[in-house]
Amino acid sequence: MAPKFGTSGLRGLVSELTPELVADYTRAFVASCPVGTGLYIGQDLRPSSPAIAAAVSGAARAAGVAVTDCGVLPTPALAAAAMAAGAGAVMVTGSHIPADRNGLKFYLPTGEIAKSDEAAINAAYGARATPVAAAVGALGAAPGAGAAYVARYVSAFGAQALAGLRLGIYQHSSVARDLLVDLVTGLGATAVPLARSEVFIPVDTEAVDPETRAMLAALCAEHRLDAVLSTDGDADRPMLTDDAGRVIAGDILGVLSAAQLGAEVICTPVSSNSMVGELPAFRAVHLTKIGSPFVIAAMEAVRAAEPGAKVVGFEANGGFLLGFAAEGPAGPLAALMTRDAVLPMIAPLVMARMAGCGLSDLVAGLPARFTAADRLTETPPEASAALLARLAEPTARAEFLAPFGREAGLDQTDGLRMRLETGRVVHLRPSGNAPEFRVYAEAESAAAVAELLAGALARVRAAL
Repeated sequence: MAPKFGTSGLRGLVSELTPELVADYTRAFVASCPVGTGLYIGQDLRPSSPAIAAAVSGAARAAGVAVTDCGVLPTPALAAAAMAAGAGAVMVTGSHIPADRNGLKFYLPTGEIAKSDEAAINAAYGARATPVAAAVGALGAAPGAGAAYVARYVSAFGAQALAGLRLGIYQHSSVARDLLVDLVTGLGATAVPLARSEVFIPVDTEAVDPETRAMLAALCAEHRLDAVLSTDGDADRPMLTDDAGRVIAGDILGVLSAAQLGAEVICTPVSSNSMVGELPAFRAVHLTKIGSPFVIAAMEAVRAAEPGAKVVGFEANGGFLLGFAAEGPAGPLAALMTRDAVLPMIAPLVMARMAGCGLSDLVAGLPARFTAADRLTETPPEASAALLARLAEPTARAEFLAPFGREAGLDQTDGLRMRLETGRVVHLRPSGNAPEFRVYAEAESAAAVAELLAGALARVRAAL
């Protein structure tokens, strides 16, 4: 499958992300989108990322664009540094997908590109746009971008915000593995680095496999930890366990973080836990298609209609977007309109410490709605499309849902989200980033949602 834009960025097989293709997309980006003072470039820890980053840099400089090489750092740290400098950015990352794939995430000086920008880039790529340069762009570096990202949270939450806590850092191959140690130490906690890997491990925070869950629970018990923190490959999706070592769903982290920050308006995909609509702390909830560009568009619409609105966005994968200037316990926290993994881990931890309880107690205080998700990998897009087309017909859906109950409602905002008469939910959707088919479930208990997800996965596997 040729590289293409998905829910967030351009993705494709490494074998197809040739230097020529990467250079063509880079030229298309700088020809069709404003990059302000230049282009900041970052990369994750995949073996293929250095060569792809070099191809981006070479093409941008040949087009006369000044390049700042930020090296290995989290995607939100790159975005924050570029936006502060009034520059565009390109992050070389395949996020959570396997190492045989990689990709490019593009940023304007104002933040993530929109779907309209993707269309403009594709048009320029198709026309093989080549910006005319009077001279080769300069090459610089920004070695302090990661440290500035850490300082953002230490200054807002305070040097003693997590004092007394023992926090494990599941390092694996996350680009944030060292920065997370610096961060929790800077906030007063004891950091315990764990399971560092020199081989890239694709961690999907939205569909954490049973083996990883068991490992995290065992590490939490073995090292007497209050929580374990981690991220996906490029650190724009969080993975946080509670004090019992149980992984907390990303949309639950979003709800807790929004409450801790005093947010009033929520923008979140339709796949998120429907419990968010039951909480009186939030006066409005806007549901979107899945993907940060759609969440950002909804947030921008809120800010345009109501300047100064305390609006945030989050996804079921945990990525959190801060749309207003918030106040932390120790100082201000500037808006950051890109998916972030650090804030939705730090805010709940601080909230729990201030309340004198564990993360498990915070989660237990929320309405009893539980979500789970998983995926079938190596699923051709045409097979996914054919299945959804069949299930668009009511009789076929009724047959598919027969083991689970009768359908009470259908939402087609993104895929097929089927609500049963019991209140449970089965949501089917092809991935926008990889040849995968995703299945989401929601129910009234952890046991019920696990059973529902397993049954729905089995039905999809058989249908495919």
